[in-house]
Amino acid sequence: MEFQFDLEANKEKIKNFKIFIEKNKGKQGALMAVLHKAQDQFGYLPKEILNVISEELKIPLSEIYGVVTFYSRFSLIPKGENQISVCLGTACYVKGAQKILDKVEEELGITVGGTTPDRKFSISDTRCLGACGLAPVLVVNEDVYGRLKPEDVKEVLDKYR
Repeated sequence: MEFQFDLEANKEKIKNFKIFIEKNKGKQGALMAVLHKAQDQFGYLPKEILNVISEELKIPLSEIYGVVTFYSRFSLIPKGENQISVCLGTACYVKGAQKILDKVEEELGITVGGTTPDRKFSISDTRCLGACGLAPVLVVNEDVYGRLKPEDVKEVLDKYR
């Protein structure tokens, strides 16, 4: 799914962002600082903003994409209002976490790494949430749900709909 970034609606943000870039030009680590600022300001890194960064910092777009795709902190798609993480660490996996993840994907109609068209939900998987005693575990934003069964997923998601 392609998300449209509205340049006109973000005109003022882009203007302020360019000021930030100007203040950081030539500094060591400028690209990382600028990418973090963009992610914080726009919620993700739309291609239009990556083009601005490339032009302003005189860094090839391919190099910027290399950095963005290497670090999991950066996202090329908008994150949902509610971010869901399903633990696939050993304890959770053994206790059925894959079935929980499958049910979340089915309920929302998206896969891991995706965001619903209304930007209400995003799904990610993780390797350990540090709650092995509650396996399998699903986290929505900061709320932890443990000892889940696939049939529990709809009820959990309904709280955020």
